[in-house]
Amino acid sequence: MGAPAGFAQRELITPESFVTQAARRAGPAVVRIDTVRTVAIGRLAPQGLGQPFFDRFFDQFFENDLPPRERTQREQGTGVIFAEEGLILTNAHVVESSDQVEIRLTDGRTLVGTVVGLDPVTDLAVVRVMSPTPLPVAPLGNSDALEVGDWAIAVGNPFGLDNTVTMGIISNLNRNISKLGITDKRLQLIQTDAAINPGNSGGPLLNAAGEVIGINTLVRSGPGAGLGFAIPINRARSIAEELIRTGKVSHAMVGIGLLPLTPELAREFNRNSDNGLRLPERRGVLVANVLPLSPAEQAGLRTGDVILAAGGASVTNPEELLKAVESAGVGGRLKLDVLRQGREQQITVVPVDMAVLQQRNRAVEDGTYWRRIPLQP
Repeated sequence: MGAPAGFAQRELITPESFVTQAARRAGPAVVRIDTVRTVAIGRLAPQGLGQPFFDRFFDQFFENDLPPRERTQREQGTGVIFAEEGLILTNAHVVESSDQVEIRLTDGRTLVGTVVGLDPVTDLAVVRVMSPTPLPVAPLGNSDALEVGDWAIAVGNPFGLDNTVTMGIISNLNRNISKLGITDKRLQLIQTDAAINPGNSGGPLLNAAGEVIGINTLVRSGPGAGLGFAIPINRARSIAEELIRTGKVSHAMVGIGLLPLTPELAREFNRNSDNGLRLPERRGVLVANVLPLSPAEQAGLRTGDVILAAGGASVTNPEELLKAVESAGVGGRLKLDVLRQGREQQITVVPVDMAVLQQRNRAVEDGTYWRRIPLQP
């Protein structure tokens, strides 16, 4: 039936959003990661005789010889193929302690994954798969070029719902993970309001062009829910390169606990201090404690010192100082400008690898480090 006379023919419009184009560009490289791990759940209690005396007898003499009970735990996560050699970026917590890793592609194929290396400190891991045919690869973007308000697109498998795409914006940048109550990681995160849920972990955060700008790592639950966080891809790329090269990542540490110092905090402390210690009313980083056998202790840093600069650049918060330590690297020499009792001085520290410092700290705690230090005449 023709159009009524007098009505213009309408042109058929089929708009395609940039989200569709971005998902089409990177989506085929997004994979589901299925893991199997064995979890110990305690020892199997012996079958007593139903009488308290005999049950206590069995508990006392047989408990330590009983094998621990185990159960199989299956979990899912997400990853993204970033190299033609079948290399996949994901979160460390997705594959850590896994006995089996299976990679499911968007075309339905399932491949066996091998963990190349993982780094719990940055929550990143690299997994390798072998494929007889070429694999899709997601293009990597530049997270240093991001601005608040840019589009953000999350792709992953939340709650087992494969190939889910959500959209939002970049809500903020350089969110220190310690501000989220997580103290065992070293990360500056991208904050986004694109929906990220369990199962999205390890999946890509894309920009409007379909380039990977981050690796989704956690979501804020409870009060303030709806905030997602991703590891910037520039950071993830450098960690991945080190994992591929060595299978592990070195993290430089000097062994000090830090607090930000401001004139307001210093005045408040000085008003309430009864131990004679007075803090300078200026900005800097306060040394709250020094670990025994650490580079900081060996260099002469003390509790109460205020660090004003590191490597020639002023520092006003712990994050800036940690960046300077990481830039110096393991074995590097880092000059610190320190204010102690009203006098400025320069102290040079030589960072060590985090694993070495943790080993020394354990030796201090159990007392064995005394036996390793020769007695001085």
